[in-house]
Amino acid sequence: MISTLDRASTALAQLDRAAQAAGRALQFMEVCGTHTMAAFRSGLHSLMPASVTLLSGPGCPVCVTAQADIDQMIELAQEAGVCLCTYGDMLRVPGRKGSLEKARGRGADVHVVYSSMEAVQQAERNPRRQVVFAAVGFETTAPATAAAVVAAGKKRLSNFSVIASHKQVVPAMLALLKAGEVRLDGFLCPGHVSVIIGSQVYRPLVADFAMPCVIAGFEEFQIAEALATLAQMAASGRAELVNQYAQAVTTAGNKVAVRLLEEVFEPANVVWRGLGQIPQSGLVVRKKWESFDARKKFNLPARAESEPAGCLCGQVIAGVVKPVDCSLFGTTCTPVNPIGPCMVSSEGTCQAWFKYGRTAGR
Repeated sequence: MISTLDRASTALAQLDRAAQAAGRALQFMEVCGTHTMAAFRSGLHSLMPASVTLLSGPGCPVCVTAQADIDQMIELAQEAGVCLCTYGDMLRVPGRKGSLEKARGRGADVHVVYSSMEAVQQAERNPRRQVVFAAVGFETTAPATAAAVVAAGKKRLSNFSVIASHKQVVPAMLALLKAGEVRLDGFLCPGHVSVIIGSQVYRPLVADFAMPCVIAGFEEFQIAEALATLAQMAASGRAELVNQYAQAVTTAGNKVAVRLLEEVFEPANVVWRGLGQIPQSGLVVRKKWESFDARKKFNLPARAESEPAGCLCGQVIAGVVKPVDCSLFGTTCTPVNPIGPCMVSSEGTCQAWFKYGRTAGR
């Protein structure tokens, strides 16, 4: 039986040969925060040929959440009678008036939950408080939010709602290609998201932009094998969709989860940090379930989008610059004192660079 170390070594050798055959610099982009951290943690960047660069794209859900959405969450948390529930990685994301963590320090009722159903249970236990679940994430976590809405509906919980900032991955990938700011030779497609949405949704990237796409798992050897496949396609001038994570990803995806998403949410034009408004890239609560939409329930006003002064998170997310290109990186902005979300999230590119070596991601 071939070990994972042997498979990684073989894949790196294949990557090296393909890079030489290409005869030019190659740039691939991963759009999954788990891939970002796995590549840095394993030292993969330093093992790749000098002519191959792996860029981190908009794969961190916390990082791509618009500043205006963060501000809405913080303001709502400070409303009297409101208990705001959210995942832990949202606590320290800076808004224009602090963060959820700082709001909690000032007395706001902010609870960290590990699942959307915990927020539903919180509403059941506290019928006199308005419980709001603040959720971010791609198609991986959106079904859980949808399930919470359906559960609250069945329980007739009038004190439960969601302020959801869920997004869809493929429209962002298409937007990056249309913008043309970064030259790419292929996408390392996300594993977790693909389990839900399936492999076929990436077809437009291949068909319309001749962009090679490979779906991969998260082990070091799986990422290396995917990069080798991308390099081989780039060297031969081929553009194909390859599913190298077939043990988890099917052509159609998880049909039950997709139906749940379609039941509760509908696509909408939403703003991404650093990428602006992307058509049909967001998931907003359908009219049928609008009584559980916190933005409508609390009549939350729209907020203007803005970036913290000097922060380049938006450009890092788009692959235009690297974290070390930001004057705040590692000085003013650190995991202890984050200025932007890319340094806060465990899947953020800036935190990966800071934690695993500031020169590792050439």
